[in-house]
Amino acid sequence: MKILKKLWIMLVKLLGWKLNLPEKGSRPEFERCVFVMAPHTSALDFVIGAAYLWACCSNGRVFIAKEFFFWPLGPFLRGLGCISIDRRKDKSKMVTKATVVTKAVDEFSKNCPLSIVITPEATRKAKKQWKGGFWEIANRAGVPIVPTYVNFKTKEIGAFDTIYPTDYQSDLLRVRKLYKKDMAKYPDKFIELEEIEVPRNP
Repeated sequence: MKILKKLWIMLVKLLGWKLNLPEKGSRPEFERCVFVMAPHTSALDFVIGAAYLWACCSNGRVFIAKEFFFWPLGPFLRGLGCISIDRRKDKSKMVTKATVVTKAVDEFSKNCPLSIVITPEATRKAKKQWKGGFWEIANRAGVPIVPTYVNFKTKEIGAFDTIYPTDYQSDLLRVRKLYKKDMAKYPDKFIELEEIEVPRNP
């Protein structure tokens, strides 16, 4: 799948996107961290954002809804490093947040290097409150959080400064302050920090 990932990166570049990659060796935490990707308003966020993940990480993984893992797409996604998550509405069958967090933490305990991408909005619709699973995963696994962006206004992909988990509310504030509506593919589907109250617990 390495060849496919390289072709994917080349395609994104040919589409006019700039990958703001760090100098080699300058950000070693990229090899073991939780990447936060936002704003998430379009399926293109993954298509384009994945290029950055694969360009700067040797073992990048992405959580994707289980419904996408049908034949022949399922084996293809697994080969790319995607992890299926069950988001069905039937509560008796739904994987809880605690289960997802535990699954991710287990992955970190078994794999080194390992980087996981999380979209805390968990939907492409406008959402006031973000899910706190990304912070819980980083905190329990003892790895840093790296906020990343897919900026449709400037057609750039990159990462902000690394955050080490300390306090959920203050860390979430730091992350959410980084993102603005005009970065999104569909700005009306993204809610900025100034429009919400940040919860104290994940």
